[in-house]
Amino acid sequence: MTSAPGFKDHFSGHAAGYAAHRPTYPRELGDVLAGLAPGRQRVLDAGCGSGQLSVLLAGHFAEVVATDASAQQIAQAAPHPSVAYRVAPAEASGLPAASVDLVTVAQAAHWFDLDAFYAEVRRIARPNAVLALIAYGVFCAEPDIDPVLQRFYREDTAPHWPPERRHVEAGYRTLPFPFPEIATPELAITVDWRLANLLGYIDTWSAVRAMETAAGRGAIERFAADLAAVWGAPERARPIRFPLSLRVGRVG
Repeated sequence: MTSAPGFKDHFSGHAAGYAAHRPTYPRELGDVLAGLAPGRQRVLDAGCGSGQLSVLLAGHFAEVVATDASAQQIAQAAPHPSVAYRVAPAEASGLPAASVDLVTVAQAAHWFDLDAFYAEVRRIARPNAVLALIAYGVFCAEPDIDPVLQRFYREDTAPHWPPERRHVEAGYRTLPFPFPEIATPELAITVDWRLANLLGYIDTWSAVRAMETAAGRGAIERFAADLAAVWGAPERARPIRFPLSLRVGRVG
């Protein structure tokens, strides 16, 4: 199984860590999207990564087709009997015309050729199908640990993020979205993580990989030590919150 050509690949090299440490989406997100779709037959989850959203949607739809341009991400994806994983670029799903009730993109739209992707969405959408772009930006934590996390994100890793990261920070409001938009409720991912869980998640960041390549792991290890110093017992679970940003529109 080989990856699709021509995409910006920041994640294949640590696909196993991505599958193990990326947060899962809240049940309410699946409820909202399923409630907006005109039917419950088929979803395309484009740029699915290791399937965090794909599996959630499988509880609402008969079939989820989950595509990613990275063969390594697909190889690590969580299996589910209603999810069909495929290596394919978002701009060329391989699905029949007018066959999809919902198209979702979670934390990946900023990597797409959006003109080509939107053309593909229009081609595969059933009448009144829904497109949802979903992003989670900078997390927040309890006051005693949040300054350490924010300093690492906003100062240490800032020079190493790809330029597309700005769209995530803006909640995808800076991306073109040529569809009539639908208002959605405020949603968030909330997790209770031990120290190792949070460090594992942070180690999946593309900026951390770039920092490591440029200067080794010194700054990363210093951050881990600083965080451990304020965390308390490493097995203590701490609440971490990721606000979700959604752009949802009706297609056709």
